[in-house]
Amino acid sequence: VCWVDRRLFIGIGESPSLADMRTAAAELIRFTFKRNLFQLSFAGSEVTEDWGVIVGEAAGLLCWNSKLYAGSASEVADDETVLLNASDPGVANAIKKGIALAESTNISRTLVQTPPNLATPFYMADFCKTMAANTGLDFSMLSGEQLEEETMTGLLNVGRASVHESCLIRVAYTPEGGSDKKPVVLIGKTITFDTGGLTLKGRTGLPGLKGDKAGGCAVVGAMHAIATTIKPDFPVVALLVAAENAISEDAYKPDDVITFRNGVTVEITNTDAEGRLVLADGLCWAYDNEDPQMVLDIATLTGGVVRALGGVYAGVFATDDSLYSSIESAGAKTCERVWRLPLDDEYQKLMKSDVADIVNSNLSGAAHPVQGATFLNYFIKDSAPWAHLDIAGVAKSDKQEKAYDPGPTGWGVRLFASLIENL
Repeated sequence: VCWVDRRLFIGIGESPSLADMRTAAAELIRFTFKRNLFQLSFAGSEVTEDWGVIVGEAAGLLCWNSKLYAGSASEVADDETVLLNASDPGVANAIKKGIALAESTNISRTLVQTPPNLATPFYMADFCKTMAANTGLDFSMLSGEQLEEETMTGLLNVGRASVHESCLIRVAYTPEGGSDKKPVVLIGKTITFDTGGLTLKGRTGLPGLKGDKAGGCAVVGAMHAIATTIKPDFPVVALLVAAENAISEDAYKPDDVITFRNGVTVEITNTDAEGRLVLADGLCWAYDNEDPQMVLDIATLTGGVVRALGGVYAGVFATDDSLYSSIESAGAKTCERVWRLPLDDEYQKLMKSDVADIVNSNLSGAAHPVQGATFLNYFIKDSAPWAHLDIAGVAKSDKQEKAYDPGPTGWGVRLFASLIENL
């Protein structure tokens, strides 16, 4: 056997940003994979631990294959083992960390990509139960009569038309030895398929709506990273509000009025504004039962945020400047960028109802992303700061870019991991 070493040089400037380094790492990994080079070793004083994490993430993310269900009509490439190493032990460990974070992100991507005939609300619960058993997390769920008893109004109504029952999935991390600190609570919108309900989406709007669970899938991936890689010294609780928004004679309707756990009454004007209804349940539960230090929800909530920010930034709404700064810093580190949008009392006028407290959607379409956040603001408390991340524009990529090929990005997994690590 004859081994031939190749030395590759890539220029990224004198003072490269983390974004520059991510672009360079992705190009490097793509270059080597295309040439069937699967063993890379890094050496030199300029190979930093930041680079180690970034190149590990790039390799891990680029190893993910979106074609989960290749059958007999497809050619499937042979699996290859990728080996990354570095002469510096600190960089070598950083590479391992990057690969681990990519693995957690790929869990999210795989769940998003899983089709709705398989990935029902209970499928998501079963996945979380297995993951919890394998990583030392706690698992529990509410469904059926338990949702009635706990007044989970959004889950009950949104999922009413589906043969697949809704559920509230709870996954919790507790540090070894316990902790007297309050938990961070992560809430993920987990609509396993969204027809729009009776406010039916058009034929071009329906394909791809398996991706409406991307927020919940991001939370699952983040909890995997927290349990296996980050291991903070305080508890973290994940709540997945899981339902399928289907159509039947029992579907909830425009003009319905429903009452939530905290007493807020909502007039339904649009059954396709269902994500905020299930998130309201998660927010009520978090503040009533978890005694949080902070609450963050993540959701593919509005088409409006796509029109406003495209696929570059996620929209973020926050009740606390310090919390937003922490999210922004975490996103800058992981190249999951965020842009702050306003929470202002003036927008509450858009949500007023003639027959109930509020509507779930103002049909004028004005300030669409802000409407969603303003609605959710009715279900939080002053006891802990809250932030809402609208990821509708960044949850999937339509092109090859950096370490992503077209498909789900797992956006939010590494941002949450970084946020938790640096609290």
